[in-house]
Amino acid sequence: MKRYFSKVLIVASVFVTSLSVASLFIVICAAAVRAQQPAATTTPPMRSAPASAPSYRADFLKEMDNLEKKLVSLAEAMPAEKFTWRPMDGVRSVSEVYTHMAGSNFNFTQFLGIKPPAGVGREMEKITDKAQVVELLKQSLAHVRQAATNTPDADWDKTVTYSGRNIVVREAFFRLALGMREHLGQSVAYARFNRIVPPWTAEREAQQSPPTKPKSSAP
Repeated sequence: MKRYFSKVLIVASVFVTSLSVASLFIVICAAAVRAQQPAATTTPPMRSAPASAPSYRADFLKEMDNLEKKLVSLAEAMPAEKFTWRPMDGVRSVSEVYTHMAGSNFNFTQFLGIKPPAGVGREMEKITDKAQVVELLKQSLAHVRQAATNTPDADWDKTVTYSGRNIVVREAFFRLALGMREHLGQSVAYARFNRIVPPWTAEREAQQSPPTKPKSSAP
């Protein structure tokens, strides 16, 4: 009987050992298969592209929007009979300030190879008719705007000869805008002296003033 149980124990030990070896063999095979498979590539999280910086052209055209609106609206608000007014002898009149600006705007683009329209010259400053002066101003502003729009972004950093000196294109454009802003200030002073409130100021004051209450009728 003891010999019988000894045989059973031996058989059982062999069976368990066989199972362990088989299990270990399966684990080793699975690991080998896994090692042969290509590693899974992890896709990096999508990043939004950085916003492009505003171009010099965009900045200049934004400045032009403001200048054009104020210059034209102020010229239109000035009475026609005041276009020959000047604060003193030897100083430009109202019309001469605007025609001088128009001439500068038309001639400005020559450094870019863009010729001014026919008829542009010193004779323009003799025009005193309000409608003609305002139209010249509008055309000159559109002329500058078109030149800026057609100038590629890469060209705004190019060196050019402007007013006898070498500067980059962007500096030339912004120098022109600075000159127009100076003449805008001059025109505001002319308007104020003649008791003309600049339209943008009148609009702001109208928005800030409280609404008038309707008068109640007497019983």
